[in-house]
This record gives sequence, structure tokens and C-alpha cells, in this order.
Amino acid sequence: MNTDRIDKRILLRATRERVWKAISEADQFGAWFGVAFDGPFEKGARLTGRIVPTTVDSDIAKLQEPHAGKPVEFSVDEIEPMQRISFRWHPFAVEPGIDYSKEPTTLIVFDLQEAPGGTLLTISESGFDQIPLARRAAAFKANDGGWTMQTTLIAKYLAKQAVA
Repeated sequence: MNTDRIDKRILLRATRERVWKAISEADQFGAWFGVAFDGPFEKGARLTGRIVPTTVDSDIAKLQEPHAGKPVEFSVDEIEPMQRISFRWHPFAVEPGIDYSKEPTTLIVFDLQEAPGGTLLTISESGFDQIPLARRAAAFKANDGGWTMQTTLIAKYLAKQAVA
């Protein structure tokens, strides 16, 4: 079993351009992901935000509600338009009063590929083996489940946008 990397793939019934906007524009990303960011995604940018329940799934929004208002920090690592965007963050950094800034970050990559019937989105998060042992397993487990939920959320977001 790989303890360092999470990979999720989903075929999205949307054009590559539409999926790109959903993952590369901070306001769109935040709407399905559940974060209100303080600025746009630009290479090298350090963004802060607050957890806000997603707007696309009421059941998942209820799971996010207890964390509403908690801060989130993202660093935009790379942007390859219409292909890939990557971020760094401190995974599962949810305990109040803990300074995670001294810990290594994980790398999150959103990768797009053309596919019959839509766009294949691969979400990868790597670097868990560098996280302090005391919280490594919990961070991996939480984010593995979290990325499963996020693939559902982006699909629902894009489906709602297609109807609107």
C-alpha cells in the first residue's frame, strides 16, 4: 500500500475548458470545494481562505459545517493552462492552536486529459511520508476520504453549471 500518495480519477461530462475554469479560478474552485479564498490563483501566490460549506451538495455541506470559518492556506505551485494546476498545503491541519507552519507541505496536482465523453480529471496528493509520524496516518486517511468527496463535488458543480 502506498502511504505517500493519494490518486483519484473521475471522468467529468464537461469540456476541458469548463473543467479548467472550475479548478483554476479561485471563486469557482471554492464554490465546489468549500473554501472562500482571499485572491486569485496565480503561480507562486500564497492564498488564505476560510472553510465554507460547499454549495453543490447539502449532505457534504453538513459534514463541512463544523469546520466553517477555519482558516486554510494554499500556495499555488504551478499552472499549465488547460492541463495542470498544483498547490501545496498542510494536510488535515484542523486542530485549533497548532502551528503547522514548521511541517512539510503536501503537493496537490489537478491534471486534465481529453477522454471520450468528457474530460478525465486526476487529483493526486503526495508527500505524506514527510508529515510527522504522530499525525501522518490520520492526515492520509482524512484526505483520502476528502478527495473522494471532492471528486463527487466537482462533478455535481459542473453538472449544475451545464443546466444553468
